[in-house]
Amino acid sequence: MASTMHTLWLTVQRSTYRIAPQSGRYLLQPTLAFPFSTTTRCKAPDAPAPYSFRESLDSSTRAFYDSLSPEDRISYEQDAIKLDEYMTSPAVEARLNAEVSEAAYDVFRQTPRERPLPDDDEKFKPGLMAMGEINEMDSGDDEVFDGDDMSSIAHGELEQHRELRAYARIAAWEMPLLSKLAKPFEPPTTTPLRFRYTDYFGETHPARLKIVCEFSPMDLPLTPAQRLTLIKLVGVRYDPQRDLVRMSCEMFETQAQNKRYLGDLVDTLIKEAKEGEGFEDVGVDFRHVKWKDRKEFPEGWKLSGGKRKALEERREERERKERERVATGQVVHGVSVIEAAMRAARVEERVELPVRKTLPARMERTVGGKGRQKAVR
Repeated sequence: MASTMHTLWLTVQRSTYRIAPQSGRYLLQPTLAFPFSTTTRCKAPDAPAPYSFRESLDSSTRAFYDSLSPEDRISYEQDAIKLDEYMTSPAVEARLNAEVSEAAYDVFRQTPRERPLPDDDEKFKPGLMAMGEINEMDSGDDEVFDGDDMSSIAHGELEQHRELRAYARIAAWEMPLLSKLAKPFEPPTTTPLRFRYTDYFGETHPARLKIVCEFSPMDLPLTPAQRLTLIKLVGVRYDPQRDLVRMSCEMFETQAQNKRYLGDLVDTLIKEAKEGEGFEDVGVDFRHVKWKDRKEFPEGWKLSGGKRKALEERREERERKERERVATGQVVHGVSVIEAAMRAARVEERVELPVRKTLPARMERTVGGKGRQKAVR
């Protein structure tokens, strides 16, 4: 990087060189002159020396040139000519131009700049499939609506259609691959511990960390005395009506940690029940249980085999008598009676009603003298 920057510095600025004796060697010391030049101010090698060469130098370099001995002046002039020929060679110029272009591109890329806003006519109008994509050039005012876009409701329908097509592709191409992972169903083995989890379908909820463990003391490998000790240890967590011990934990941040804690707690209870004190002098306290009155069906009301058989015989006898009454016509059928009454009403003679005769209306005439009128029909 230092070499590149040094070359750029030499290329961008026109330099002249002077030779200074130091430790028996001549060092090239650049002096800034004119920018953007790769050649020195020396004239052609066939120019008359030393006068023409001396006149081509600037004032500071000329003073240094005058302070040299004749031998050093000749050496200085030869070195300057060789340097000029080397810097003006096509290979060196091509390499310098390539490095200058690369350095200029790096500076252009690393320099922050503001882009001018395009005109309304030059704004890029995306197609239907590119709608919704962020366009860096479109940072000005909204373009004028030309009737070439859809409404918001139509865009919503299109997005829903895209989602349905995505799920259809999953169902067609990815779900059939799940058959390779299918395993035959094996019924779960009977375990004394039962854990209950709570999930809210991916939503964050404080209750999703809670794990509930249930087990029956009868399922554990304990003697009756040890089982009684375990019941005394769990205290109010034991339900004597269902013979279940219920414990829960939600103190940790994950469900696995809460489950592991409950499993370790059950192991500790079993170990204490087997190896610890028996608490024979401590009675069992079930005051936390709310006993429910369960109504028992009286034994005298329950159906036995003989009572059920006698009841079926009585039902069959009652059905047989009912069939005999229907066969002999002792049962009045309401529908048949109504149909017979309707048939009898159709055959009855109709009674003609008397018709009133009306007289034709006549015009009224008046009787009497002046001032007296009487209607006569």
